[in-house]
Amino acid sequence: MQGLFLDAVDDLATVFRNVSRAGDPPMTVNEQGDISPAELPALLAGYDFCFNDHTQMPTEAMRNCAGLKHVIFLGTGARSYMNPEELAELGIKVHIIKGYGDTAVAEHAIALMWAAARGLARMDGGMREGNWLRTEGMELTGKTIGLLGFGGIAAEVARIAGGSGMKVLAWNRTPKTAPGVTFVDLDTLLAESNVLSIHLLLNDETRGFLNAERLGKVRKGAILVNTARGAIVDEDAMIAALDSGHLRHAALDVFNVEPLPAGDRLTKLPNVTLSAHSAFRTPEASDKLIRMALDIACGL
Repeated sequence: MQGLFLDAVDDLATVFRNVSRAGDPPMTVNEQGDISPAELPALLAGYDFCFNDHTQMPTEAMRNCAGLKHVIFLGTGARSYMNPEELAELGIKVHIIKGYGDTAVAEHAIALMWAAARGLARMDGGMREGNWLRTEGMELTGKTIGLLGFGGIAAEVARIAGGSGMKVLAWNRTPKTAPGVTFVDLDTLLAESNVLSIHLLLNDETRGFLNAERLGKVRKGAILVNTARGAIVDEDAMIAALDSGHLRHAALDVFNVEPLPAGDRLTKLPNVTLSAHSAFRTPEASDKLIRMALDIACGL
């Protein structure tokens, strides 16, 4: 088996070299950042599998990638970049990697929650412009955090939030139990959460899941945190809720379009805190991610 690391940017090439072991399948590392669909057939020619960090793989372009049998996507959000079912029809199996960044993403979600609650980004920006800007914060001890979806990341958020004195509610599409977490129906979760943190995978059923109707059921003055996928939330409805004050604040690490375009309307809202899809980016998570990808490759 011969592999290609399609887009090893942002230090991933270094991580790859650090965690590779003797006996791993031979791989070529491509450090080209932006790859167009038209370039894929030539780049992937002669390879049995590839690692994909962030490259779009439209089905029509992949039809011309003869010989490729496996795409190992570096994360869980492969559907944002390709259609796994359509690729399977072409004889290409898509693998995803779960669990590598549960703690990293959970800590980032908690950081966004606290930053939103205390208005840190707004004060920081104001002071850098020479203004002594002071915001009225929200105390979170004793408040309720609601977890929309409950997997490994949400379990870590629950651990950290519970340890800081918050009540933890959760809703999941399939029944679950967890220590210190009260599972409730969706309407109860929306109505009772002072902080609503999204932890759903993106698929056809969850695209646009948090729509205007459901946002209308969210407790007035709540903070919305999204470290999952931007498309889970109806962006127009979210902005309307922020403008009206129904949502106190949105703290977002993920967006419908990435990178977020300069001047995007989200950048102009004072009650939004933004980070650049970086919740998973820690050295510990990156090492684990690439090693897990290599272990998948070893088993092909």
